Amino acid sequence: MSRQSLSRRRFLKTSAAAIAVTPYFFTADAEARAQAKSANDRPRIGSIGMRYQGTVIAEKARAHGDIVGIADVDRHVREQARAAFGSTPKIYEDYRRLLDQKDIDVVTIGAPDHWHTKMVIDACRAGKDVYCEKPLTLTIDEGKLLTKVVKETGRVVQVGSWQRSDHRFRLAVEMVRQGRIGKLQTVEVVLGKNLTGGPFPVRPVPGNLNWDLWQGQTPDVPYIEERCHYTFRWWYEYSGGQMTDWGAHHLDIAQWGIGELPVEIESTRKMPEVKDGYNVAIDFSAKYTYPSGVVMTVLDDGRNGIMFTGTEGRIFVNRGTVEGKPVEDLADKPLPRDQFKLYDFDNLDRPERFGKLDAIVNHMGNFFDCVRQRRQPLSDVAGQHQSVSTCHLGNISMHLGRSLKWDPQSQTFPGDAEANRLLSREQRKGFEIT
Repeated sequence: MSRQSLSRRRFLKTSAAAIAVTPYFFTADAEARAQAKSANDRPRIGSIGMRYQGTVIAEKARAHGDIVGIADVDRHVREQARAAFGSTPKIYEDYRRLLDQKDIDVVTIGAPDHWHTKMVIDACRAGKDVYCEKPLTLTIDEGKLLTKVVKETGRVVQVGSWQRSDHRFRLAVEMVRQGRIGKLQTVEVVLGKNLTGGPFPVRPVPGNLNWDLWQGQTPDVPYIEERCHYTFRWWYEYSGGQMTDWGAHHLDIAQWGIGELPVEIESTRKMPEVKDGYNVAIDFSAKYTYPSGVVMTVLDDGRNGIMFTGTEGRIFVNRGTVEGKPVEDLADKPLPRDQFKLYDFDNLDRPERFGKLDAIVNHMGNFFDCVRQRRQPLSDVAGQHQSVSTCHLGNISMHLGRSLKWDPQSQTFPGDAEANRLLSREQRKGFEIT
């Protein structure tokens, strides 16, 4: 075995050991405290949207509190969820009735993307702290309102962009920020292909599903099975395809490493023209230019992950690996423990300095610790609004079929009325977000 292989093995072994024993950087022994000491100390949790990821996050939350309420517009889903979480939770078709339940302290949200903003706002105004799945918003203007409401209400909101709590992604970002690849020049992000399909048949609405409530703010259309549940993400009305699915994860990490917000966006795409079929862009790419000159390219084909390239090296990271010569060199040149900078995205000229980010190992645990401490969590609303807005910028450029200029401070397209109209969408009466 080569010395380089031995060095890499030694690094990975020591890194794993450090991650296993290091506490959160926000508080000293948060993981221990997050496990409530008595039944009376355990937060009471209401879980909204219980299909797929909604059940996953509710299960993770149950390690830190008790599930006392469940809401889902699909009767089969909510009844299955109650069976899974015991007979204690009350069940609701309408999440607003769950928010009326006075004994609920914390809400988890796993509903489709077009519901996230309204549900978070309603939960905050009802006095609940919130863990919400990514992507945080459907539009950029939703994010502007949401950040305002979270500040006004003082609630703790953690977004489920859990890659921020994964040691591989944190290590890659920290190394980029500390200059281990020299001056950052380019970032390449590969997301994967958007699904294609259709036309799909119009069907009768299943008796177990409240289709009107599922649609929420979006246009009222006949029921098509493929619009609902998991495949909603391939319809522009409800989501944004891979740009807001994998993009909400990878663009968040990429931009965390860049430490800036983009000022120019270009894109290529093919738009499907299938009646009653998936309608997000296919064969797409996007290029973002940042004030420092860094260029981020987003592609739909290649090895899923993020490549940071600088003047002195490069680092590739995804959910399975973090690799590159600078990573291997850590065995002999470890990182300082007090150099990492996070940016306050409301005040971009004010970076805040923290310790090493390999301290956080549990995204849900970090949330419950911050609920008790009344602190901002690692994946907070301000930063996640900016990350998902970057995803939205790419989709807007694709939708218009042209390049765009962006002002991060005003969060508008200067002098571009056509593009500015796409900062928001028309909302169906009775479901407006205010």
